[in-house]
Amino acid sequence: MVGQWGKEDDEKVVIRCYNDLRDRIQMECVEKSCEIGNDQSFLFTDTLGDPICRIRNTPIFTMLVADVGTKLVGSIQGSVKPVKFHDKSVNVGYVLGLRVVPPYRRCGIGSILVRKLEEWFVSHNVDYAYMATQKDNEASLGLFVGTLGYTVFRNPAILVNPVNPGRYLKLPSGIRIRKLKVEEAASWYRAHVAPTTDFFPDDIDKILGNKLSMGTWVAYYNDNDKINMSWAILSVWNSSKVFKLRIGKAPLSYMLLTKVCNLLGRFLLFLGLTALPDLFTPFGFYFLYGVHAEGPLCGKLVRALCDHVNNMAASDDGGACKVLVVEVDGENNGDDDSLKRFVPHWKMLSCDDDTWCIKPLKCEEKMTDLGEFNDMFWKSKSGRLFVDPRDV
Repeated sequence: MVGQWGKEDDEKVVIRCYNDLRDRIQMECVEKSCEIGNDQSFLFTDTLGDPICRIRNTPIFTMLVADVGTKLVGSIQGSVKPVKFHDKSVNVGYVLGLRVVPPYRRCGIGSILVRKLEEWFVSHNVDYAYMATQKDNEASLGLFVGTLGYTVFRNPAILVNPVNPGRYLKLPSGIRIRKLKVEEAASWYRAHVAPTTDFFPDDIDKILGNKLSMGTWVAYYNDNDKINMSWAILSVWNSSKVFKLRIGKAPLSYMLLTKVCNLLGRFLLFLGLTALPDLFTPFGFYFLYGVHAEGPLCGKLVRALCDHVNNMAASDDGGACKVLVVEVDGENNGDDDSLKRFVPHWKMLSCDDDTWCIKPLKCEEKMTDLGEFNDMFWKSKSGRLFVDPRDV
């Protein structure tokens, strides 16, 4: 029966490329057996019938699977893109979607999949491989950091804010919000964000022009003599069109709060309060990326832009978007720390345990020794981090 794995020690592990016609049904079973979560909650992902939906919008991508006999027991995905890393243009490979079904864990299949993906990265001229996990995921960190030589790179914070359909937030009258054209937005990002940001994508124009990118908005005060005195900018990516999420189980307090909000939804709306949406049924989200602000009064501008996006989501007739998600650098290194304070979010839905790890793949060719990489690594921690929406 498809999806039933009986471990047989004498069978050989074969790594190959994913074949949609052959593997889609088995991959759905693998995904269900490897849901993301902990003892209290599980986050279920509905890929809307496309197992590679999360990497399909990147320039170069692949998905590898592990076979044992006739059984598909594991998978991994990877994408390649050009970025700026510490004032250098490099190619980076993103590792995601590592899955091994429970009966075949601790057999080395995960490390084999990662090493095969790294070989594919090298064949596509990748300088660095990186991945994201949670800081309390001991198995993942043990594999990547302990076994495969990755280094903890950054600890971004994921900020989540609920959206209530039909509830519109009042925007400040003294602030103007203007939508930029794709060319203007790309120029703005290259001029103001790229010089101080690591992992800034060289193909930012393609991201902004993607059909999933809903637009870029800049906010500034009406009484500014010049737009560059205090300003803020962000772009919006409609992840609802790519995949849906659903919480499988959660703490009792969370479930009770959801039920109370459902019962009192209209009353809370009348009072101007935000209710917790039903996240136990499939939901989508808008990802806010390229969030950047400058000037002494930029915090209120960031808040106004986030409220503007909330109103966009609240007006969605289908109600697909139930939360807004922003990922900002969690390090106390200046502006991003301020962004974290000004971006509206619910603490109970947000998390600060995201952990990015990185590994140089071509040290022997481009650097005299690992000391140069270490020097670049520590210098990069002082800059901001651009989170590519295609990585979400």
